[in-house]
Amino acid sequence: MNYGERLKRLREDKKLSQQQLADRLNINRSTYARYELGQTQPDYETLQRLADFYGVSVDYLFGRENKKNLPELTAKDERDIAKRMEKLKKDLMNGEGLSFRGEPMSPEAIESVLDAIEFAERQATRANKKYTPKKYREKE
Repeated sequence: MNYGERLKRLREDKKLSQQQLADRLNINRSTYARYELGQTQPDYETLQRLADFYGVSVDYLFGRENKKNLPELTAKDERDIAKRMEKLKKDLMNGEGLSFRGEPMSPEAIESVLDAIEFAERQATRANKKYTPKKYREKE
């Protein structure tokens, strides 16, 4: 099953029309229709929004895995992520010369970067959980 067929099945499971979904994602209906037909592929941001909306991984959308949902994060995972993010934030704030395209980064821009990194950290943690046998997983 290709990504277009998966998108269509997920949309139909939620009982949404293409227009309703396009409105929720703030994209054009015809653009979304081309995704379902496999004529075009969504850009990364749209692909991630689709995966988040449906509660599946990007790998699921592209057929690289058949399991719809990624494992949930445990309380320990949440604490570990929070620790890593706090350390990263401290390092970024203490670093000299943080810039984007040659301009110093504003605190808002730094927060935006941290949000993106935290999202990626959560996705990576979930994806890696599926490769750890249960008997080796740490208890909370």
